Amino acid sequence: MNIGKKTRLANLFHPVSGHSLIIPMDHGATLGPVAGLVHPMQTITKLCADLELVQGLVLHRGVMEHVVQSLSPYDTPSRILHLSASTTVSPRSTEKALVASVEDAIRMGAVAVSVHVNLGVQAEPEMVRDFGLVASRCREWGMPLLAMMYTRVDGVVSQATHHICSAARLAAEMGADLVKVVYPGSAEAMREVVEGCFIPVLIAGGEKASNAEALSMVEQAMKGGAAGVCMGRNLFQQANMAGFIAQIGQAVHGISHVEALANQDAQHSAAA
Repeated sequence: MNIGKKTRLANLFHPVSGHSLIIPMDHGATLGPVAGLVHPMQTITKLCADLELVQGLVLHRGVMEHVVQSLSPYDTPSRILHLSASTTVSPRSTEKALVASVEDAIRMGAVAVSVHVNLGVQAEPEMVRDFGLVASRCREWGMPLLAMMYTRVDGVVSQATHHICSAARLAAEMGADLVKVVYPGSAEAMREVVEGCFIPVLIAGGEKASNAEALSMVEQAMKGGAAGVCMGRNLFQQANMAGFIAQIGQAVHGISHVEALANQDAQHSAAA
């Protein structure tokens, strides 16, 4: 692996647990100023109060520019530039277009890029083609690539295990470094997805659910071998963001923040 990519990719995984908690905040481009994203800087500050728990933020370039200008790099996790966009008002809303480039990500100090690909829709060939072009540019520049893969059947995102397995495997085959897919419904099904994919698999947070439902989903996914979660609305639409992200972080990383810091200190002492 390119040394630049290896270095950047390491930022997206916790040094102790080896897992990843990424918060996508690209919804504003698709849905408008939804709850939790009306004032993105305020939300980011609340979500990232404990930087040990969160490894990455997925942002469109406009929000990323504001983050860079308004917040210290020491106060935010690694930034991932999202290259895909569409809107819900379009009759072709499932057709994601490339709206930024790998070179934009490099100029903006991002550690990775992400693309959204919908399978099973009319525009699938164009999105897969764009995915491949982005993967080539990522390889050239040593930039990690997160693929957000969804299979749609009759316009609805499929939660069938075989569809999720195929989507995850396509991402790996195309050269992505990690992939986000919907949760297949059980730890056993999650294990099947993970075993069929040779890159780290993250689960999507999905629609806003109850805290108990969201937490149970994460726990079962991790039990099934997921490398982490890529959760948006179930985190940034929380009344108590810090409290719930602590619970999700515990489920993802398997250790409390205090334990993580103690382990890091022990590792540093041993290395010295």
